[in-house]
Amino acid sequence: MDEAYEFEIRKDDPIFVISVVSELVHIPIWTLRRLDEMGVVRAKRLGKKTRCYSKNQMGKLNYICHLMQEKGVNIKGIKVIMEIEAKEEQDERGSGSF
Repeated sequence: MDEAYEFEIRKDDPIFVISVVSELVHIPIWTLRRLDEMGVVRAKRLGKKTRCYSKNQMGKLNYICHLMQEKGVNIKGIKVIMEIEAKEEQDERGSGSF
């Protein structure tokens, strides 16, 4: 293939539509919408209706699927866990500046 036709997709580029995400991460579309509404994993909006997700978000959703299916965590519990983990990650980045 000619290099002129190659392109890069960054991990934060929103390229996966919600129906594809639902199939790949085994989370129902209604659950993805709810996670978006709750601010757990916010999809990028293209136009008024189309939700798109990045590769990074897909990884996060795989983890969420694991929590829901393997650990039995409900959506509200997912939100709490994700908030705690985000705070811990933020604290780790802040404490490394000594």
